[in-house]
This record gives sequence, C-alpha cells and structure tokens, in this order.
Amino acid sequence: MTVPLLASLAGPGDRPDALTIAGQSCSREQLRGAASAVASRIAGAKSVAVRATPSVETVAAVVGGLLAGVPVVPLPPDAGPAEREHILRDSGAELVLGEDVPVDMREQGSWTGAEPGPASTALVLYTSGTTGAPKGALIPRAAIAACLDGLVDAWQWTPEDTLVHGLPLFHVHGLVLGVLGALRTGCRLVHTGRPTPEAYAAAGGSLYFGVPTVWSRVVRDPAAARALSGARLLVSGSAALPAPVFRGLEELTGQRPVERYGMTETLITVSARADGERRPGAVGLPLPGVRTRLAATESGIGELEVSGPTLFAGYLGRPEATSAAYTADGWFRTGDIAAVDEDGTHRIVGRASTDLIKSGGYRIGAGEVENALLDHPAVSEAAVVGVAHEDLGQEVVAYVVADGVGERELIDFVAGHLSVHKRPRRIRFLDALPRNAMGKPQKKLLPPL
Repeated sequence: MTVPLLASLAGPGDRPDALTIAGQSCSREQLRGAASAVASRIAGAKSVAVRATPSVETVAAVVGGLLAGVPVVPLPPDAGPAEREHILRDSGAELVLGEDVPVDMREQGSWTGAEPGPASTALVLYTSGTTGAPKGALIPRAAIAACLDGLVDAWQWTPEDTLVHGLPLFHVHGLVLGVLGALRTGCRLVHTGRPTPEAYAAAGGSLYFGVPTVWSRVVRDPAAARALSGARLLVSGSAALPAPVFRGLEELTGQRPVERYGMTETLITVSARADGERRPGAVGLPLPGVRTRLAATESGIGELEVSGPTLFAGYLGRPEATSAAYTADGWFRTGDIAAVDEDGTHRIVGRASTDLIKSGGYRIGAGEVENALLDHPAVSEAAVVGVAHEDLGQEVVAYVVADGVGERELIDFVAGHLSVHKRPRRIRFLDALPRNAMGKPQKKLLPPL
C-alpha cells in the first residue's frame, strides 16, 4: 500500500502549534482545512504558482496543490519582473495562489479526492544552469517520498522531533525537506522567518537545518551556538560547509554537524548518518535505493553520476536538455566532482563547470546574471564568476565593459530583473574581456580583483 505523500497531515498527536512560520502558528488540522479549500478551487488546473513567502499561507497553498494533484510552481518572493514572467510563462501556471486564488487559514474545506499517483508531478522547481534562463525540473511525488523516507532512516527523524529552520520555501532544502519532511514524518516545524542565530537559539528544536552561511553566522555568535547544544542533529546542505565552521560548531555545541548532498534534479541522494561518522568535507553515504558512480576517474576523483528513486522526471518542455543530463545508460550527470573513500563515504571536491555559483546556499547560473547585465543599454560585455567569500561561500562578481554607468546602478539593475540574491556583490570595469580565437570569454584570464 502506498503511503500518502503527506502522511501525517491529519494524523494523531495534533497540536495548535504543529507548524509555526515567522511567528504564526496552526495545527495540522487547520492546515488541512485551509489547503482543502484551495484544492477545491484549483482541481483540474494544469499547474499553479505560489509566491513562496515564509508564511503558513504559502504552506497551505502548496499542500492544496498536492492534495488536488495539481503541480505547484514556487515563485521566489524576491524575483524581479523578468524572472517571474519567465517562470509563469514557461511553466504554464494558470493561477497564482494567494493572488488569483485566495488562501485563508480561517477557511476550513473538506477535500475528499483520491491520493494522486506516485508518478504524477508534485512540484516544478526552477533551477539555474550555467547558461540561459532557469529550467523547470519536474519533481514526482514518488521522488519526494523516497528522498524523505531515506532521510528518516539516515537522520533517525521521528514525530518527536521539532524541526527548526529559516530557509526559503521555493527550493528543495526549505520546501521539500523543511516543510514536506515535517508533514510526512509528523514532527513539529518552527520556521524562524529569517535564519538568524538569535532566532535559532530561541526556537528550542531537536533538528536544525541550515546552509553554510547560516552556520558560519551561528559560529560567530557563541552564545547562540551554545544554545543549540541540546539539539539532536544539526544538518548543513546546499553548499560545502567550510571546515572551520564544522569545527566551530563542534566546539560550541558539542556535536559534529551532518552534511548531505543533492540537487534540484536529484533531491537528496547522499548524506552522513545520525549514527555514523561525521567529518569535515564528507557528505556521507547514498540513501536507500540510490546508486552512485564516478565517471572518467582521475586520481581517485571524477564526475559524480547518480541513479535511483529520488530523481526528477525531466526538464519541462526541454527534451534535449533532459537527454543531455543523462548518460547513455540512464545515470544522471551531476556536474560535480567527487571522491569516494574506501568505506563508501563521498566527498564533493569541486564543480565540473566554472559557471555555477553557490552563494549563501543558492545555486546561481553565471549566464543568467550575464544576460541581465547585458540588458542594460550601457553594457556591451559581461562575465560573471564566483569568488570565495568567508560568509557566503562564494560571492557573485561581475566583470563588465560599459560606458557611463556606475557599480551601484548595475547591481540595482540586476536585482530589479532577477532574484535579489543573484545580484553581483562587486563589479570590475574593464576595457575588454579576454577571449579565445572563437570569441568566447576566458574567465580564467580575468584579472584579480
């Protein structure tokens, strides 16, 4: 018998603060009622979008889509008009929940529709690649269930946990793990609104999620870090956790953080275990049912390829991109360079491409930022790179050839077109970009800042 995706939504042990998001609480029964009202209004739609603010209304909107079997397209709340228009047009979303369709936590519907099939699309998550606009990854219900059940096993995740995080609700980490995970396991969820050290310290959780930027800030606030010493598990993901931050958390909280690895297209595939060894730079072992291998191995490292039940069903409307993402024998090409130790522990050691930037837990495609810069009439050339940054992991830096425009104007211009987190933090003006004989910019030849 297939377990419903949101297995605990109306289960036993409900409490009035089963979910608390940015200070607003509701029970699972109240959430189901509000989501049922949404489901009744959108049943039969091709897909729906939701502006994914940190709110109980966002959760009710997403759950409403899942109940009705309508694919949900989360919109970054800081998306500029060009990015928002692209996602809505590309996804074919017929309605925006909370705008075209009301989402009211006081409304209590009674959805009685059947559980959608496991192969049906639950979410369409837009992910940045190295070139062009973001692509919509089709995430099946079965993939989400397999991912979450694997993490239940790896992290010993139970209904007795209180999960705390303050991550955005439009990507895998914050939405799939951080919200749907709580609704599948039945644990209490506290979303802090913003992931500040003070908010994490005050939440009193047993299980915490954060990206390296969050954990580096926690370590710089020793009082807040020590307040987490009673937690059962601290989990870091979305980018590599710097070893000094790993060691700082261990020193201040008395425990080593768990690191895990995944992508939008694969969800979480590899993780350290609650009952296993945790060491800096190691992302652990494959989840149940997931297989990994290294392609073109050199000196014990190679591009990581994965296969298993957590994978996406392809890019929406892009069969060629979908085909290119897989090997001839059906393994997904992650584009990340990994090493596998003798005991099977995986370490991610780099990126096959230099054009995917990981900043503050976000994956940012350099080509998307370059295209936004080139939309400015004063910019004739642009090259965007990620530069090591103590807090963000990497910061977005742009090299541009431009006439009559300043750094602040260009930064604000990009922030007005794309999500704010994709804006360049610094801009270097050049007379020309270094290029090869084919005219392609040579980023490795860009001058140092």
